[in-house]
Parts: sequence; structure tokens; C-alpha cells
Amino acid sequence: MIKMVFYFEPVSQARPRATVSRKGQIRVYDPLNPAIYKRRLSMTALKYMLGRKPLEGPLSVKMRFYRPVQKSISKKLKQARIEGKERPIVKPDISNYVKSTEDGLNGIVWKDDSLIVHEEVDKLYSDNPRVEIEVEKWEPDL
Repeated sequence: MIKMVFYFEPVSQARPRATVSRKGQIRVYDPLNPAIYKRRLSMTALKYMLGRKPLEGPLSVKMRFYRPVQKSISKKLKQARIEGKERPIVKPDISNYVKSTEDGLNGIVWKDDSLIVHEEVDKLYSDNPRVEIEVEKWEPDL
């Protein structure tokens, strides 16, 4: 099992942007924030992998996305959010966090995110925004 903690705020996948060159060619690219996030994930994951090859075969992944708690709320509500009694039900969607994170770890932690056959995901609040990931080979229940 590989456990990783990325000590920076998660960023969701945004719609790709496109430009047209003078020659009429269309170029599609990631907006700046998701691109930077994916690069940070990749660089940090390389340190966790310590020269190991990306995992192959069916994989099981657990992801926990910790968002910052808003500053303009009561102390009581803030405490409830930190204790996990209240979860983020605001945008961005959890699926967009997952997509940007899976893409950022392609070729480093796993050969391709299509290898993920089981996934458990949580979106939580914290005073310390971060992303926690556990990856292991998927084993069928016998």
C-alpha cells in the first residue's frame, strides 16, 4: 500500500480551454490553476514513489480532500466543520477534485487512471487543507 499526503489545497478540474493558431490549428490546454496543481501533485508524488515504477493492474484508491473552512462563519459552525459533523456541500464537485488528482498522478503512481477499479472519496473541511491518498492493488473479495 502507498500512502501519500499532499500538504496543499486541492484544486478541481476545470473545463479545458482552446485557442486557434494563425495557421488555424486548435490547441486545447488546462487552465492555469489546475495545471499548477497537477504539476505540484506530480513533483510531490515522485518523492513518495522513490524511483518505483507506476503501479499496474487493478487498483483500489482512497482519497480525502480537505478544503479550508470559510473565515466568515461562527465559531460553533467552524468547530462542527472541523470535527466532520458538517461536510462541504458547495462547489467544486467532488468528481472534479478526483479528476484533476487522478490526472496529476498518471504515469507516476499508476500507469493510467483507467486501472482504478474501486474508489472511496471524501470531501471534508480542515484548518490544514490537503489531499490524502491511499493506493493498493485491488483484490477480489473471496
